[in-house]
Amino acid sequence: MYNAKAYSAASATSPLASDTIARRDPTEHDVQIEILFCGICHSDVHSVRNEWSDFMSTTYPIVPGHEIVGRVTKVGSAVTKYKPGDLAGVGCLVDSDGTCPHCKTGLEQFCPNPTLTYNSPDKHKTAPVTYGGYSDSVVVDERFVLRVPDNLDLAGVAPLLCAGITTYSPLRHWGVTKGKKVGVVGLGGLGHMGVKFARAFGAHVVVFTTSPDKKEDALRLGADEVVVSRNADEMQQHAGSFDFILDTVSAKHDINAYLNLLRRDGNITLVGAPEKPLEVAAFSLIMGRRSLSGSSIGGIAETQEMLDFCGEHNITADVEVIPIQKVNEAYERLLKSDVKYRFCIDMASLKSE
Repeated sequence: MYNAKAYSAASATSPLASDTIARRDPTEHDVQIEILFCGICHSDVHSVRNEWSDFMSTTYPIVPGHEIVGRVTKVGSAVTKYKPGDLAGVGCLVDSDGTCPHCKTGLEQFCPNPTLTYNSPDKHKTAPVTYGGYSDSVVVDERFVLRVPDNLDLAGVAPLLCAGITTYSPLRHWGVTKGKKVGVVGLGGLGHMGVKFARAFGAHVVVFTTSPDKKEDALRLGADEVVVSRNADEMQQHAGSFDFILDTVSAKHDINAYLNLLRRDGNITLVGAPEKPLEVAAFSLIMGRRSLSGSSIGGIAETQEMLDFCGEHNITADVEVIPIQKVNEAYERLLKSDVKYRFCIDMASLKSE
């Protein structure tokens, strides 16, 4: 084992602070990565503050971060895909059982026995749980390491490992292509990526927002139209016309208002996670054979496909880069939606700790 610098939280009420953690030395199948940038995801805040204790209690200390971009520094003897100096990424998963039907079909995100990048039991026993990307380095099995295109801004690449694949996967699954009419509900960390991908796929993109002042930014990001969802007349103009709607909103909202915008056989996929159940009117689904579904990140192969697509189309997240010393301030701003559209930590700032 070796020691690594990191930022961790000691309890649900503690701020993130400088720490030293143990990392395993690379085994024959491992890749060691010097972390250059790590995105901040809303789930980092939930986990640090133990707000998901009902289904995934936090073990402290916790080192968050699952939007990791860095450079390979060392590889194990059996590693074939990477060599020192390569750019690499790590997303939300660092292992899975490899034997379940989901893993066998490349859908590791649905594995019943996954190892998350942080706060999962550590199979290697280096620590009680896995530690994430708010650190200067990480060691990950080659199967869960991703190739990063070298033509993209690395800070903007980091959020692709979560926000990017979370929006890319359902758009691909539901066949968003040229000629389709696609709605994106909410223009935040997820929504802004949904707009970029839907536009790149050739769809006609409509953004739904409660904030009229977001119209200009939505158009800049690639939307063809912007609808203020509180305006009933604007909503009615689009009734029964959408092939697909990506719902990125985590606050309570009227899902039926959007179901009624779908054409026959249209689909809404939820990637936001409202705290309380949404009320769905049966007739909103029955009339038109519409469907409502959900989606969660993507498998390793699809995540690599997404990164390659981003490299070809020059797509990155819009980020505000911060030093790690401002991470607690960033958490508070994130809760106020005071960022366009993702925070990303420049991990070089950790060297001064």
